Amino acid sequence: MDIFVFLVLSGVVFLLFYVLALLFVDCDFALAWAEKFGKPIDCLAGKVVWITGASSGIGEHISLALARAGVKLVLSARREHELERVKQNCLKIGKNLTEEDILILPMDMTAVENHSECFHQVISHFGQLDILVNNAGRSQRANWEDIDLAVDKEMFDLNVFGVLSLSRIAVKYFMKMKVGHIVVTSSLVGVNATPFPFSASYAGAKHALHGYFNALRSEKILSNINVTLLCPGPVFSNFLAESFTDRPGEKFGKAVQPTDRRMSVERCGHLCAVAIANKLNEAWISLLPYIPLCYIFVYYPNIGDHMMRLLGPNFFLKIRDTQVKMETKTE
Repeated sequence: MDIFVFLVLSGVVFLLFYVLALLFVDCDFALAWAEKFGKPIDCLAGKVVWITGASSGIGEHISLALARAGVKLVLSARREHELERVKQNCLKIGKNLTEEDILILPMDMTAVENHSECFHQVISHFGQLDILVNNAGRSQRANWEDIDLAVDKEMFDLNVFGVLSLSRIAVKYFMKMKVGHIVVTSSLVGVNATPFPFSASYAGAKHALHGYFNALRSEKILSNINVTLLCPGPVFSNFLAESFTDRPGEKFGKAVQPTDRRMSVERCGHLCAVAIANKLNEAWISLLPYIPLCYIFVYYPNIGDHMMRLLGPNFFLKIRDTQVKMETKTE
């Protein structure tokens, strides 16, 4: 057999095997391997982890997954009463955790002038910080050309600049301690080359996070400071109702439907905790068909472009938000 034909056939067989394997996982291969063969979440027991956006959704369930492993927690968000609820649930399932092991620290991520004081409160209470999980953020649904520039600014203030501010304070501390771990909840929307329509400001913000934190990782690659980007796809949470639109101050206001094809927030929180425990660089987390689509768009962009043209933007919106429809403008 001609060597060229052999190589082509081998490549096709490998690609088919790769695609078939993706049909049986709800995350990328590195995370699937880490869950089965890597370090258990319990390896983080006794460490201090600060989670922003901890009052609901993914942040709440990362908190629960870590509490179950005996991790000491700092829970931050704007709604103090919801943080108290999360704390009590963490204590119910927490491994040897006491009231003093979970600190409630209400904060607004956009009030960057208060970040240093909040950080000081964490160190004052626990004497240390091992991992910062930047989870606070909001999504968006809007047509690209209709978005008021004020919405882009609001989006970046919350999803990017607030994250950068708190992370830079943490990194300076970690540099002094010579060890630390920065975790950022991004999204599959932020993964390079993946097209997700009707969320332009959100996509731009998440792409920015990848740029900033991949740069941080490259600068600290020889140190003991790790950077993990969590990239979940659609999950069952209250994110859609709270999403930005094209006008400042407005919320999308539509609820996630129980018939939508989404990952449970419990499963997502668990996989995020696995990624943190194993210090993965980037973790893709979603049900079918998102993970195979991400592999196609990232590694086979020409094929992805043809798929986008063939299927259209509303197809990709539908697999993300089953009941949501947007007006597709072509003129």
